[in-house]
Amino acid sequence: MPSGQSTPVRLLVVDDEPLNLEIIVEYLDGQGYELTLAHDGEEAWRLLENPASKFDLLVLDRMMPRLDGMEVIRRMHRVPHLSGLPVIMQTAAATPDQVREGLEAGVRYYLTKPYEPDALLAIIKSALEDVRRTRDVQLRVYGLRQALCSVIRAEFEFSTLQQANDLASLASLVAPEPENVVMGLSELLINAVEHGNLGISYAEKSRLKLEDGWEREVERRLCTPPYAGRRARLVVERDVRELRYTVCDQGEGFDFERYLDFDPSRAFDPNGRGIAMARRLCFGRLEYRGCGNVVVAAVALDD
Repeated sequence: MPSGQSTPVRLLVVDDEPLNLEIIVEYLDGQGYELTLAHDGEEAWRLLENPASKFDLLVLDRMMPRLDGMEVIRRMHRVPHLSGLPVIMQTAAATPDQVREGLEAGVRYYLTKPYEPDALLAIIKSALEDVRRTRDVQLRVYGLRQALCSVIRAEFEFSTLQQANDLASLASLVAPEPENVVMGLSELLINAVEHGNLGISYAEKSRLKLEDGWEREVERRLCTPPYAGRRARLVVERDVRELRYTVCDQGEGFDFERYLDFDPSRAFDPNGRGIAMARRLCFGRLEYRGCGNVVVAAVALDD
């Protein structure tokens, strides 16, 4: 059973090719996941729209007869209890436009066929970690919001991933829709720790994710010169027009322009979509300054 899970994680796997379903079942055998299989989009949709069928993750084929993967996703967005279900899109081939369409529809994870078992396991684990983190911070949001709704300015320092997640939960409470802001703010704060202060590059994180060594490397660098002792800062400011989150780190910056929009060439990596998702889905304005070690994310306020 995956670490930290008290009950089996329920996966719905959808593919119109029986052989592909058999391969996925073989790859995931012994991993502790509870698998439900659907042989096309129509069968998958009947399972999904039933409120009693609660899934933690959807592994979805894009090209299928009767009802393809993109139409399944479009229907999911119209149903509240399905809109937040994470999707891993698997496809034999995809043009950049097709990948971009999926990313813009909220598909954060892609697998291109054929894939190796390690790639499938890494993507599933990454997706479930993101879901768990987002759900954890959302649960904290509702209990604390009333105490912070009148904040005008606040400043915080943080250095670890746990502090970044906790702070995202807290700081999102001052937003009109904290459940929307929390995911994007968490991404920005984690980036400040791992990429900013600890200097973990995009390529290094991709490799570490695939090797299941990302968190261990973060913990190692937190105690290793020259990274030990570095702090990141979050400043929250409110005026009559907008709420601003300014995140600063002590790193050397990065080529942030590459990550502001969805890049189909990175769609199959286990990381690399957070900034684009935050910019598109969580904030009305997001801009990097200087060398990239300062980012300002803003949410418009009603009159």
